[in-house]
Amino acid sequence: EPKLIDGNMAAVSLKKGQKISLTKENAGLDKVIVGLGWDAAEKESKGGFRSMFKAKPANIDCDASALMLKNGKLIKNEDIVYFGRLKHASGSVQHMGDNLTGDGAGDDEQIIVELSRVPQEYDRIIVVANIYQARQRKQDFGMIKNAYIRIMDGNTNRELCIYNLSDNYDDMSAMIFGELYRRDNEWKFNAIGQGTQDESLSDLAKRYL
Repeated sequence: EPKLIDGNMAAVSLKKGQKISLTKENAGLDKVIVGLGWDAAEKESKGGFRSMFKAKPANIDCDASALMLKNGKLIKNEDIVYFGRLKHASGSVQHMGDNLTGDGAGDDEQIIVELSRVPQEYDRIIVVANIYQARQRKQDFGMIKNAYIRIMDGNTNRELCIYNLSDNYDDMSAMIFGELYRRDNEWKFNAIGQGTQDESLSDLAKRYL
């Protein structure tokens, strides 16, 4: 059970596959910030001086995107919000660009969703990330640690819930972090945390056609 901190509800820490209602517990919630974070894991360098030297963390370029679905399906490319299309035509979903440095927040990327403006025909917003040129660079999500997705109240920045991904994601080049979905006029969040071997955003998107 979430505890009260200074009169505010503490953020709920989610486990894989857990679902939570966002709007039911937070009356009047109309805008959320979806924050994604990750760190490159340090790899032990091979050789005699292993204990003295650690290989520098690899420079891994992760790109977050939001797929807006109608009846669970991706109908057109314009419903993908990513670094090449930062805002949905409806204005309801906006990507804040690559590698944000939030105000002490530590999110690497943020996507803002104005729930009250999401057109009624959209029922799901899937939040994914893929490693740019993963195969060419021989990189995967096993080289990333401390990955998380969190949902904040867009008006107060209060953290509503957080899901820390803790599975082994070796050989996975993409990640389905979670989804916001609408059911009975209520917005909920589902912590998915599914790694995939999709090599690009377009490969990821094909899962929802």
